[in-house]
Amino acid sequence: MRMILTILATAGTIAGTSAAAEFTKVDSQEEFVSIVLGKELRRPFVKLEVSPQGGISGIGAAWAVTGNWTWREGYFCRDLFWGGDPLGYNCQEVKAKDNRIRFTSDKGQGDSAEFRLK
Repeated sequence: MRMILTILATAGTIAGTSAAAEFTKVDSQEEFVSIVLGKELRRPFVKLEVSPQGGISGIGAAWAVTGNWTWREGYFCRDLFWGGDPLGYNCQEVKAKDNRIRFTSDKGQGDSAEFRLK
């Protein structure tokens, strides 16, 4: 299962590389919530909802995705489960542009995943 998420994250990185300079860093929890409130985060085979109260739910490649998040020191920190398997805790840099949001693991130093906001 982790391999599928890694492939999806890598595909998002490759597809979004040319527009990387156009994304703006999301610096606060309030800004983040205003971006995702009432929206579904979508990418191929993935549909997620992130609640202002700290919940994450949805579907990833036909398996349930659940978890919790907090905002810490300018990063989206989440503990995620996919199909019941723990994906672990990670703090991620968030950037947004128009109807897109990008999460980059390891405080902006790792792999990225880009989502459309619907």
